[in-house]
Amino acid sequence: MWVTTLTLLTTEVFVTHANAPLTPEGRRRLAVLVVEQGWSLRRAAERFQCSPATVKRWADRYRAGLPVRRPKPKRYEVAAPGQLVHVDIKKQGRIPDGGGWRAHGRGSMQDRHAGVARDKAARAGAAGSRGYRYLHHAVDDHSRIAYSEILDDERRETAAGFWTRANAFFAGLGVTVTAVMTDNGSCYRSGAFADALGDEVKHKWTRPYRPQTNGKVERFNRTLAVEWAYAKPYASEAERAAAYETWLHHYNHHRPHTGIGGQTPSARVHNVTGKYS
Repeated sequence: MWVTTLTLLTTEVFVTHANAPLTPEGRRRLAVLVVEQGWSLRRAAERFQCSPATVKRWADRYRAGLPVRRPKPKRYEVAAPGQLVHVDIKKQGRIPDGGGWRAHGRGSMQDRHAGVARDKAARAGAAGSRGYRYLHHAVDDHSRIAYSEILDDERRETAAGFWTRANAFFAGLGVTVTAVMTDNGSCYRSGAFADALGDEVKHKWTRPYRPQTNGKVERFNRTLAVEWAYAKPYASEAERAAAYETWLHHYNHHRPHTGIGGQTPSARVHNVTGKYS
C-alpha cells in the first residue's frame, strides 16, 4: 500500500491535465492553500511535490495580485530585412586529426592522445584558444538569412572585420542594415567594432544574462549544432569546416524555417532566390 501511494504522488507531478499541480490552475490552488488557508510552505511543498522556495514564489505572486504563471515571452519580428541583424559568437571545440571522442568514444585511444596533446601544449604556454574555433554569425531578424564565418579567435579586430564582411554580404543581397544587436562581450564594446558599424548602423544590446533577447541567433546555433557540427563523426576539423559552406547554403536557400511559416530565409529577401540556387 505504501508503495502504491508513493507511486501515485510521484506520478501526480507529471500528468498534464488542466488541474495538475504546477499548471496555472495547480499553482493557483497551491497559493490559495498558503495565503488563504494558512498552510505552511513546507506542508504545501510536500503536498505538491516541489520545493518550499517554489511555494513561496507562487504564494508571493498571488498575494501581490500577479498571475500565478508568468506570461509567455513576447516574440517579435521586425518588418523588413536589414532593420535588425543579430550578431553573436559560438565557441566550438576543434576536432583532432583522425577524429575525436564523438568518432571513437570517450576514453578511446584517440581521445586520450588528444587530451595528452592539449595538456602538453598548455604546459608549453600555448594560447588557451588553440583548441577552439569561433563561429561568428550575423542573422537577419526578419528573413533569418545568415552570414557566418569560422575564425580563430574573438578579439575586437576579428569581430570588427567579420562585421565589415557581413555587412558587405547583406548589401550584396540588396539589404541595407540599420541596426545590429549583440551581447555585452568585450569585442562588441570595443572602439574597433563601433568603427566597423559606423554612424549609419545603430548598436543595440541584449539584456545581461538573458540570451533569449538574441533568440534568433541562439536558435541558429542550436540548428547548426544538430544539422552540421555534430551531425556525423568528422575525421578532422578541416573536414567539418569544409562542410560548413554547403550546409550554410542549404540553410539559407533550401531549408524551410518553421519560424517564418515554412519559407526559406532567401524567400524573404528580394531577388535572392533568383540569384542563388
